[in-house]
Amino acid sequence: MEFDPIELEIFKNLFQSIADEMGAALKRTSFSPNIKERRDYSCALFDKDGKMIIQGKHLPVHLGSMPLSVLKIIESMEFFEGDVAILNDPFQGGTHLPDITIVSPVFINGINQPVFYTANRAHHSDVGGISPGSMPLSREIFQEGLIIPPVKIVEKGKINESVMKLILSNVRTPEEREGDLQAQFIANKVGEKRIKEIVESYGIEKVYDYIGEFRRYSEKIMRKVISEIPDGIYSAVDYMDDDGFSNKRVKIKVTIKVDGTDVYVDFYGTEKQTEGAINCVFSVTLSAVFYVFRSIVEYPIPSNYGYMVPIKVNAEEGTVVNARYPSPVVGGNVETSQRIVDVLLKALSRAIPEKIPAASSGTMNNLSIGGTESSGKTFAYYETIGGGAGAAMDYDGADGIHTHMTNTLNTPVEVIENVLPVKVLEYSLRKDSGGKGKFKGGNGIVRKLQFLTDSTVSMLSERRKTRPYGLMGGKEGKCGENIFISGGKQKKLNSKFILNFKKGDILIIRTPGGGGWG
Repeated sequence: MEFDPIELEIFKNLFQSIADEMGAALKRTSFSPNIKERRDYSCALFDKDGKMIIQGKHLPVHLGSMPLSVLKIIESMEFFEGDVAILNDPFQGGTHLPDITIVSPVFINGINQPVFYTANRAHHSDVGGISPGSMPLSREIFQEGLIIPPVKIVEKGKINESVMKLILSNVRTPEEREGDLQAQFIANKVGEKRIKEIVESYGIEKVYDYIGEFRRYSEKIMRKVISEIPDGIYSAVDYMDDDGFSNKRVKIKVTIKVDGTDVYVDFYGTEKQTEGAINCVFSVTLSAVFYVFRSIVEYPIPSNYGYMVPIKVNAEEGTVVNARYPSPVVGGNVETSQRIVDVLLKALSRAIPEKIPAASSGTMNNLSIGGTESSGKTFAYYETIGGGAGAAMDYDGADGIHTHMTNTLNTPVEVIENVLPVKVLEYSLRKDSGGKGKFKGGNGIVRKLQFLTDSTVSMLSERRKTRPYGLMGGKEGKCGENIFISGGKQKKLNSKFILNFKKGDILIIRTPGGGGWG
């Protein structure tokens, strides 16, 4: 069959617009600042076999992992029209427990099997566990929150109240959680409606033919990009600061073999899984690898199954990049994933230095705050804080921005002070924190918070000991800092902590700058 290139572009943009519109609906209807303001979510469309058609322009960390969740759900149940499934189990294709995936079947013209699936994943600001915000210093996954296996939360259009009550009974902020879940249901309905409109206009056979073609197009372009990388073997090593319980650095090693139009990525030599919660499930490692290779493609290809085909990944089970159940993994998704990106880029810089930036801040600076207000109502809040981007050939790194595996926004001061008993004393760029060079690294951020009521605060951060590297002679970015002030006395905190703050206490977070280039 011959495909009209103009029509191919139309179909590609139609599906892209559906995934993006799903994200817009999720943002508009959600309750929590983390989804509404920071946009901590992703939306995607899948075919009848669970292969990704396209992902919205959302979070890279969900790129390789959401397809595994969708496949696990499809394998676990029979769908009927009006059903909706839910999952957050990292060991069944999830990332970490706060990321809840919602999957809905799409039935067309009386066909008794789903022809498509709509899916979205959103980070919920609390899913239970040992600390508010569900981003704890944990030693096993059971301490991180409620584990949800593949299960139907809506059956034939009616909410399964037993499942919903079970979830809401295990979280600190049930009203917000229910509101965000309803927003996720709405996002999938938007996707379903738009898919049906396309099928009605073009017919199911033509739609599927073009889906197959733009997958082949994505694979073709990815293979072209890989072929432009010199054949060879490229290795690199980088380190996590620690796992939150030991002061020992944790090594991540990668070897990339480029062979014609194929790439083999091997994490042999990476350290064994740790006691603390910086372990990654394999789906997160896949996401990091796919993101890095997608980021060096200069052509506007859709993010779908096709471009993943030429890339093979090996990560030994039981290591920090492929942890075994029931190891703690809440920080792997947000912190270790960033270091995996850093080490992959460092390895590729040996082959294509002109395309690779220096290290960015290398951390999401995960901050969780919770407690009980004077009214007796509990609160739980989560945010990530940006840092400096790495410089590259021909441009400086951006200041105060989320990079790589996150694509979220910094929470506005007005929102923080509106939803939390917290006063923001400072929110600024961290001067001269970026690495020097012909092109300088971006500056980090300073966040200074004063607590207006007793609160439990947890932090998962990185690059407090190991600095973001420069490239081609560029200098390293500055390490980040976490500072606790109580009664006028300052104390430097570890990269990962959980601490009870009293009313009037102050927390200062200084995020890392990016590395310089040249």
